[in-house]
Amino acid sequence: MQIDSEDLLQRFLRYVQIDTRSDSHSGTFPSTPCQWDLLRLLETELREIGASDVTLDPNGYVLATLPATSAKGGVPRMAWCGHVDTATNLPSAAKPIVHRSYDGRPIVLPDDTNQRLDVESTPHLREAIGHDIITASGTTLLGADDKSGVAIVVAAARHLLRHPEIPHGVIRLCFNPDEEIGRGMHKLDLETLAADVAYTLDSEEPGEIDFETFSADSAEIEIEGVAAHPGWAKGVMVNAVRLAGEFITALPRELAPETTSDREGFIHPLEIRGTADKVKIWMILRDFELDGLAAKRACVEAVVAKLRADEPRARFVLTFREQYRNMRYWLEKDMRPVEFGREALRRAGLKPISPSIRGGTDGSNLTARGLPTPNLFTGMHGVHSQREWVSLQDMTKAVETLLHLAQIWEEKGA
Repeated sequence: MQIDSEDLLQRFLRYVQIDTRSDSHSGTFPSTPCQWDLLRLLETELREIGASDVTLDPNGYVLATLPATSAKGGVPRMAWCGHVDTATNLPSAAKPIVHRSYDGRPIVLPDDTNQRLDVESTPHLREAIGHDIITASGTTLLGADDKSGVAIVVAAARHLLRHPEIPHGVIRLCFNPDEEIGRGMHKLDLETLAADVAYTLDSEEPGEIDFETFSADSAEIEIEGVAAHPGWAKGVMVNAVRLAGEFITALPRELAPETTSDREGFIHPLEIRGTADKVKIWMILRDFELDGLAAKRACVEAVVAKLRADEPRARFVLTFREQYRNMRYWLEKDMRPVEFGREALRRAGLKPISPSIRGGTDGSNLTARGLPTPNLFTGMHGVHSQREWVSLQDMTKAVETLLHLAQIWEEKGA
């Protein structure tokens, strides 16, 4: 397939220069107004490439349709999805740099020379020698998570619209906000999306198709101490900051993200805010199995119970919230979306792999709600860091995979 890689690149470069960082503390949807800038641009670009039924709804979902080119009846309606927001930990208005025909030497990012990529310490970079590598400049995210996925979906849609001889069923496109804070699909109306199967473009290594994610909960602990003037605090003050420190210290070190791997879950304190009077701690809990997730809840509850017993004058409020569940629980009942994805990867010349994701995707929510949604690769690496990078050639392979996927569902899905 002759895919327009330069058009794909230019779209990606446009997208990553737009700040779209989400905000978990915001009560709005989308959580940040800046996300509207990319959403509106996508609405415009989808009209320009000739997509049908292009809409941008009040919740920030851009939807569009590629009409069927197949004369066959009963072809399942497929959706391709990508999220526009970027992680909360770093700025995201990138100054992208294209390193053409990467030669294997270290890449030093100019705006912070402490940030560098080299084949010895950067996973998968050696395999990308000879590729066109895109990075940020050293002080921001690149935003390949998930603007590479967004660009791939638009490029694949453009290719199909320019080649109506390629047979496929109805394909729906969906771009959404706030995936990084676990809200990406909360307000999407599945009847409006009107798809039978979907794929998110939000994974890393070429050949990857994911059907197992963490199950995830969040936790908030509010600790209220007893205020007093520090000069006359003896026997009176209960310092909420000290209690917060005791809480963090009491969490098992062996359950931290930095000490776990593979199929091990974790308890991760994300943020602490407050004063000696009152402190709030935000956390996430992860495990591949529900009983493991329940055990991590119980661990947090036990730590809080001990602190409450040790300092009865303080007030502790612990709240858990469900975020998403392992999509394997549903996808393993009908593996056709995964098997068709693997066949598309093989047709693109790639070896399919299906690691268990130590994270989640919008597909976790969609699958639990009844829309089976495996996750496909984009070629992004080093995500959520200043050293994030992506290969244009890998992104092009992801476009090719989607084009094969459209044809496979037309051939076999009815």
